[in-house]
Amino acid sequence: MVDLGTYVSPPRTGMDVFKMLPEGTLCELINGIIYMSPAPLLNHQDTLLSLGSIMFNFVKRKKLGKIYVAPVDVYLNSKNAYQPDIIFVSEQNKGILKGDGIYGAPDLVVEILSPGTKSVDLTKKKSVYEKSGVKEYWVIEPVTRACVGFRLVDAKYKELPSSKGKFTSVVLKQAFNF
Repeated sequence: MVDLGTYVSPPRTGMDVFKMLPEGTLCELINGIIYMSPAPLLNHQDTLLSLGSIMFNFVKRKKLGKIYVAPVDVYLNSKNAYQPDIIFVSEQNKGILKGDGIYGAPDLVVEILSPGTKSVDLTKKKSVYEKSGVKEYWVIEPVTRACVGFRLVDAKYKELPSSKGKFTSVVLKQAFNF
């Protein structure tokens, strides 16, 4: 008798391949296609650390939910798994938190733009965030500190007032300076 061991079926979808990648792989599944990216630039990391810490401390102090920073997998549907820079999940929505990632729409997502991902963040990802029900989406340009936000109203994003070095979250009812 020949021992064939445990048979593992080959991946059949982009999501199957995505889930097979080693922990810490910097990539996202966008509309069924895996996009790899290098580590972010230092100005991106400076903005992430500054804003992420401020938001983390605010949310923790007010006991509003959880803040996560990249890389954390957010599974929005069978063809889209993103690693947003900053993620807020409210206490009321914490059922979407699982041990290996977030399954469903976070309440708030912040993407800090990188040269290689800017167009994807502003088009494809924005569209999927909108369709998935992410209540608020902010995009920040780390060099100029320009902030552009969108709030979900009647299943469509409405643009929020833009600013520089500060954004005011509707979901969190708080302005964040960074």
